[in-house]
Amino acid sequence: MIVGIPKEIKDDEARVAVVPSGVTAFVAHGHTVLVERGCGVGSGIPDEHYVDAGATLLDDPKDLWARADLVMKVKEPVGPELARMRPGQILYTYLHLASSRSLTQALLDRRVTGVAYETVQLEDGSLPLLRPMSEVAGRLAVQEGARHLEAPGGGMGILLSGVAGVRPAYVAVLGGGVAGANACQVALGMGAQVSVIDVNARRLGYLRDVMGPQLTTLMSNSANITEELRHADLVIGTVLVPGAKAPKLISRSLIGQMKPGSVLVDVAIDQGGCADTSHPTTHHAPTFIVDGVVHYCVANMPGAVPRTSTYALTNVTLGHGLAMAGLGLDAAMARDPALARGLNTHDGEIRHPGVAAAFEGAG
Repeated sequence: MIVGIPKEIKDDEARVAVVPSGVTAFVAHGHTVLVERGCGVGSGIPDEHYVDAGATLLDDPKDLWARADLVMKVKEPVGPELARMRPGQILYTYLHLASSRSLTQALLDRRVTGVAYETVQLEDGSLPLLRPMSEVAGRLAVQEGARHLEAPGGGMGILLSGVAGVRPAYVAVLGGGVAGANACQVALGMGAQVSVIDVNARRLGYLRDVMGPQLTTLMSNSANITEELRHADLVIGTVLVPGAKAPKLISRSLIGQMKPGSVLVDVAIDQGGCADTSHPTTHHAPTFIVDGVVHYCVANMPGAVPRTSTYALTNVTLGHGLAMAGLGLDAAMARDPALARGLNTHDGEIRHPGVAAAFEGAG
């Protein structure tokens, strides 16, 4: 199979889908790997490392898209990439289709097979290809939240850890999954007071067992969410429904009840966000203010640390890529139910129930 690795063109995105060791693996299995020149520079990987691994460098991305049977990316196609997709091509990347009807329609119109990292799901419900980026995003959420709590960042001027004789910041985390757990761990490590809200009592028990009684655990209901957000200096929203839009847990009215100068980091923004007031922002212009609350809603948070993110991502995506290239799509998915759940679009049809549900009844 011909595998294509284009350079990411989405704003503020410097990650790359495959590192040179991954190219070596594809080539060792008899595949041809086409790499767009400069694709790894943002992650500190020079072109010559790809050449040494056996890749063919291409200057023209149109040529890469035209020749590749399997295109491996980091983020969804944007701009000119949409016109480069072709029928029958396998696109293996983060797609987040439930939050973008236009992208979904483009994949359907061009009859592209879309396999989404974020919906590859094991029997236990875990999301192995989303996990490393969720770890990065959860940890970054605390760093960015702490920075924007500072007065130059638009916040009320609070040091997250506090100092002797002065209370630390209060951090409320919505969602106790991978991103939420990592946010709790880092916030506690920095000395903040931390609470986490989740719908799963067993998960809350696990988090308390791991992190100790200094972590306050609360069941998710409107009363607890309202109380925590009114009290919090920093709110981190990490709620996730695989393949579907994020639930809106924070209403515009509730934003108005939060402290002026408090900060909301909406990690769920890739799936539409968990607050009514959230909309995607960029690393260059990461925040906006609604009712005195600083909103940080960067849609590709791990892109801020591309080298770490690139290697962490390749660790978990490469195996499935090798399976699809070696066995073909149908055989690879028949052998691996988790990969089969990653199928979002195929031959002009939506194949993931969460994506389909997001557009039910829409014109």
